[in-house]
Amino acid sequence: MKQFEIPEFYRSPIISQVKAKRKLNDPRKKDFTPSILDFGKVKFILARHFGFCYGVENAIEISYRAIQENPGKRIFLLSQMIHNPEVNEDLLSHGLQFIQDTKGNQLIDWSELTSDDIVIIPAFGTTLEIEEILEKIGVNVQQYNTTCPFVEKVWNRSEKLGQDGHTIIIHGKYNHEETRATFSHSDKNAPSLIVKDMSEAQFLGDYIAGYGNTLEFLDFFKGKHSVNFDPEKDLLKIGVVNQTTMLATETQEITDYLRNVMLNKYGEENIREHIADTRDTLCYATNDNQSATYGLLETNADFAIVIGGHNSSNTTHLVELLEEKFPTYFIRSERDMEAGGALSSFNIHTHSIEKHTPMDNLKLPATIIVTSGASCPDAVVDRVLKKILDHFQVEIDINEVISSL
Repeated sequence: MKQFEIPEFYRSPIISQVKAKRKLNDPRKKDFTPSILDFGKVKFILARHFGFCYGVENAIEISYRAIQENPGKRIFLLSQMIHNPEVNEDLLSHGLQFIQDTKGNQLIDWSELTSDDIVIIPAFGTTLEIEEILEKIGVNVQQYNTTCPFVEKVWNRSEKLGQDGHTIIIHGKYNHEETRATFSHSDKNAPSLIVKDMSEAQFLGDYIAGYGNTLEFLDFFKGKHSVNFDPEKDLLKIGVVNQTTMLATETQEITDYLRNVMLNKYGEENIREHIADTRDTLCYATNDNQSATYGLLETNADFAIVIGGHNSSNTTHLVELLEEKFPTYFIRSERDMEAGGALSSFNIHTHSIEKHTPMDNLKLPATIIVTSGASCPDAVVDRVLKKILDHFQVEIDINEVISSL
């Protein structure tokens, strides 16, 4: 695996040791049981996999290289490089500017850019339309393109599906940067449609099965399909790809459901002519982090803390999984933790910040689950652990605990 050159302050003296020991003992990543750090008064249960993935580290390396290689030049990020406030704040502190917000709203007009400017494409990728705008300005689009290789893999698979006559069904959030980029690339080669969840997939399945109305279908998926999308002919042959940060199990569930719809309509002997096998588009890092979270659900704990950007899709899905069993608190960093133990937690259902005090009146020893999203630096997880240890006035040496793993 490639070793990336990222700023030292992203590195972690605690979590890096834990991950190194787990990797040594389980190089093929077959064991998804969590790591346990026992400090006596408090025991941390850490997910087997969490934090920076290949695509994120690659994006960070390229972004800081752009800063180093272009002193005195204006450097722009197309939008948030990844969905993590710590990372984006640091990049902005180096003078970088955002051209758009995460929903694609313009913050800096294209007319203000020149061919001398540097533009960094985020890990989510971008649309063909935006690439064309930048190329017309004279910006070198590929020089600092941080698009995740696994996102590009989805694009390549979509292209092949389109060439084979499939309509592309994208499992994703239609207003997410990655989904907008994937839709733009797939739409070039084939009719494309975005479904957010199983409920929308079932609406699609009902239409394929013959129970739907075309006008109602087009209205239901308004803004989520190709121009001139014709459901009567464009849903005869489909392939499902995904926004790589969605729940892998949900993507597979949607694919299996649509396959059964096609099976009932066309029969086993014709199924390959109507739906493609696209399991190879699921991101390994998303799979690993989610599988590790299922490993956490096999344990018992007082509560769980998930660390990451509130607008991070993959982090939100970790919260969804954990809150099925545990009181779960979603924080961005240790800055959302007060000295007295109160947490400012993001409620993914109401999209509001709530104050909680889960460490008050805990019966010791306390057991706390900790994990983070793919765009969260391990150094942030370190600081969260230390703040919890300070709250419980733990004096055991961290290195001693790690050595006992």
